[in-house]
Amino acid sequence: MKETSKVNRFQAGGKNPRLEIDAESVRLSSEGRLPNHQFDALSRVLDLVRLRGDTVAVGEIGISAKLTFPAGSASFIHLRHGNAVICQSGLDPLRLRAGDFALFLHSEGYSISDAHGEEVRCCCEARATSRRPREAKSGRRADESKVVGRFVAGTFSFGVGPTRSLLRALPRVIHLKHGNDCVHRLTAISGFLIEEMANSGPGASMITSRLIDLLVTCMLRIWIGGDSSRLASFLGLSDERIERALSAIHLKPAHAWTVESLAELAAMSRSVFSDHFAAIVGLPPLRYLTKLRLTIAADLLQTGTMKVVDVALNVGYGSEASFSRAFKAQYGYPPGVSRRIAKTELFPGRS
Repeated sequence: MKETSKVNRFQAGGKNPRLEIDAESVRLSSEGRLPNHQFDALSRVLDLVRLRGDTVAVGEIGISAKLTFPAGSASFIHLRHGNAVICQSGLDPLRLRAGDFALFLHSEGYSISDAHGEEVRCCCEARATSRRPREAKSGRRADESKVVGRFVAGTFSFGVGPTRSLLRALPRVIHLKHGNDCVHRLTAISGFLIEEMANSGPGASMITSRLIDLLVTCMLRIWIGGDSSRLASFLGLSDERIERALSAIHLKPAHAWTVESLAELAAMSRSVFSDHFAAIVGLPPLRYLTKLRLTIAADLLQTGTMKVVDVALNVGYGSEASFSRAFKAQYGYPPGVSRRIAKTELFPGRS
């Protein structure tokens, strides 16, 4: 049975609640801090991304050695001791010092090697991307006397919700340095991961997956908190007018949004807004709204106790019938059987 990440449940506040958001209320404040409602929008985006930890491995780097992590999964690495160099195709080498973390969100491979500039004499491929669920691995790459770095690495994946497309504009590598005051929290989580790898008791693989989820989420939050303008990057936005509309959708997904009302919030004409939204987000406004509502509905149905009609009203549908049609078109089965299907698989969602 596949193990899925726990997603905090969000219930919209009633059917088509009145919404009062002006253009200024969804902008960054003049001091560069994020208003509370933008933090809330960020939390909901993180919930709906459906991040799921997959594998974790501990390893060592020896003198003149290089370890390659193949492409295929998003990944992270924590250099616990020593110094190392991270290389990715098309990017300058990234030097890691003890305590640093790096996050790779675009499923691209990378390599880690000795930072002392020695000629590479030993090259190995890591196996941390094994698809056996939640497999924890350990491997030694050097004699004890020749170890120049020790690390924890892992892989994770994103679900199929609409917010996944918003990750496209994030940088290929996010580097968090040990000197950052918040990074000590990440070190603690990394330590828990190592402990859990040695635990073969009940639930160990599930706990490992949740710890990866927590680690990656905290890394993103620390990175975004370092510069308030990064929220737009996280949401894949290059236009603050579209950011205003998208933030409003995330805050009130059950509201009776129209293209006209969203365009007015963005201070754009209807046609220009629709074109810009689709170009930046990857979906037209109302299609994005529909996929977001159905993702929230799927989460509510997966483990909740709400009736289908109540879920429909909570995510903005006027009737159970219209909700059921949209849900089946998105997921391939009616909402009434969601709980039974959820026992054996993650909501598959169609593209």
